[in-house]
Amino acid sequence: MKHLKAINKYFWKYRIRLGAGILFVFLSNYFSVLTPQITGFIIDFVQRTLNLPGYKPRKIQPDYDASVDIFIQKVQGANYGPAKVVILCGLTILILALLRGFFLFLMRQTIIVMSRLIEYDQKNEVYSHYQKLDTAFYKKNSTGDLMNRISEDVSRVRMFTGPALMYLVNLVAVISLTVFFMYKRDSLLTLYVLAPLPILAVAIYYVNNTIHKRSERIQASLSDLTTNAQESYSGIRVIKSFVQEKAMLGFFTKNSEEYRKNAIDLAKVEAIYFPSINLLIGLSTLVTIMIGGIYYIRGQHNIGMDTIVEFVMYINMLTFPVSAIGLTASMIQRAAASQKRLNEFLDTKPAIQQLAVPVRPELLGNIRFENVGFIYPDTGIQALNNFNLQIKKGEKVAIVGRTGSGKTTIAQLLLRMYDVTKGKIEVEGVDIRRLDLKSLREQVSYVPQDVFLFSETIENNIRFGLQQSAHDAVVIAAKQANVDKEIDLLPQQYETQIGERGVTLSGGQKQRISIARALIKDPGLVIFDDCLSAVDAKTEKEIVGQLDEYLRDRTAIIITHRMFSLLSFDKIVVLEDGEIIEQGTHQELVSIPAGYYAGLYARQQEGRGSSEL
Repeated sequence: MKHLKAINKYFWKYRIRLGAGILFVFLSNYFSVLTPQITGFIIDFVQRTLNLPGYKPRKIQPDYDASVDIFIQKVQGANYGPAKVVILCGLTILILALLRGFFLFLMRQTIIVMSRLIEYDQKNEVYSHYQKLDTAFYKKNSTGDLMNRISEDVSRVRMFTGPALMYLVNLVAVISLTVFFMYKRDSLLTLYVLAPLPILAVAIYYVNNTIHKRSERIQASLSDLTTNAQESYSGIRVIKSFVQEKAMLGFFTKNSEEYRKNAIDLAKVEAIYFPSINLLIGLSTLVTIMIGGIYYIRGQHNIGMDTIVEFVMYINMLTFPVSAIGLTASMIQRAAASQKRLNEFLDTKPAIQQLAVPVRPELLGNIRFENVGFIYPDTGIQALNNFNLQIKKGEKVAIVGRTGSGKTTIAQLLLRMYDVTKGKIEVEGVDIRRLDLKSLREQVSYVPQDVFLFSETIENNIRFGLQQSAHDAVVIAAKQANVDKEIDLLPQQYETQIGERGVTLSGGQKQRISIARALIKDPGLVIFDDCLSAVDAKTEKEIVGQLDEYLRDRTAIIITHRMFSLLSFDKIVVLEDGEIIEQGTHQELVSIPAGYYAGLYARQQEGRGSSEL
């Protein structure tokens, strides 16, 4: 239950709805408990008026609710016959039922609607928190698990804030009102009737612990199942290419079997639990009839036939709320297990933090790396070591190196997806850790190595993050990325839906749309991370020619495996194992005898550069 404290803020936010809902619960049950009292009065009135055999006049009048006493006084004062009294009491019971139904309707309109509002707020909170978490978090946690927590776990919490809370309040209201009026009616018989309840309390305690443990196992296995399914759907083309449908089905079946086993184990506990509660309720009914009947026959304790009928009706009123204890307990325990899982992520602090009052300078492209070292937190791999580099406004810098040499890490650090392990990075003379994250990333255009497109139109993908951009700007960006002619050939051109991750496009088309997305931002700094690997030589030449004009007054960092002869670089940096081994202009580096860059350039000129790297 301690994990559910996290949602108290929502109860406070919707306290008016919650308070009104609780009031409606008590009002609906108040009108409900008046029915047995009026029924008892009818039975006693008919027996007394008709002088039926076995009827014994009461020594003490029953202690009814004040409103029932007023009703009885008016009925008896009118000197109605038995038939009219029965009809009048029947109509009164009908009115009480209608009032109870009306307040039950209001109860659901307040509490259940409140639970939906809480679900809405909680999903927004979880999603918003996901957006704040750093890249390292997403490397450690699977997409399927993230999706399961924001959907299935939040839904289980909603069952607590809605139905479970409603049943719990209803249980408290019914038990408090019925026990109160039963005790007023006959205290001794009430004690006999409630005797089985301690057994019920012990059973609930032990069963709840079992339900909680098994609920946690169910949610964990459901996350594994969701992850398995999500990865299978995303990688279906790879699965089919390697003819691994049967193997993936085996993995899914294994996870599904684990979930089935845990779910059935919980269902078995609940299957025993609910009938046991009904048995205890049945025992209370038997005790009422047996002991009440004995007292009635013996004429003891002022118990009449009406008393027995009233108590049986009270017990029947307790049947559903008490039997719902198990269901409510199950929902609460499942919600607690789910909220615990949600809290694990909500309590996770992003590794990338910004100052309370961050700096927001205009990014012109003046960057300095000073003794930068970086170790990936999830793998422990040292990607950069004593990295020093200065880039001035308007410079074009190429970063070259083998796979795993640390090139992409430089881009990640400049976007502050990670913080340096040692040293510092300065942007416009300010430590990057002092900059406003939003401002920094808005002023940088980044084309990643792994292209990601959204299941949207081509136009919306190009102007992603700039929804106010005019269509003409989108077309210009597409021309600069040399993808406009291919877009014009599509049936709906820029309004063409490209499917999940751009599945309907080729690799080269996706890369060029990603480049257009970067170019439309008109940034101060542009970072290209090996973004032309999927295009042919002719297309590459055309794109590079467009980029040379676009980058004329901008700072650009181009991470690549091969050189672009059409681009004139102010500085070329060669990386090896996270360290700079060569640095200079093209002419300076090719003139170094047996130099790494000179060898790379020579092999590329021979047409073998790509395969070597």
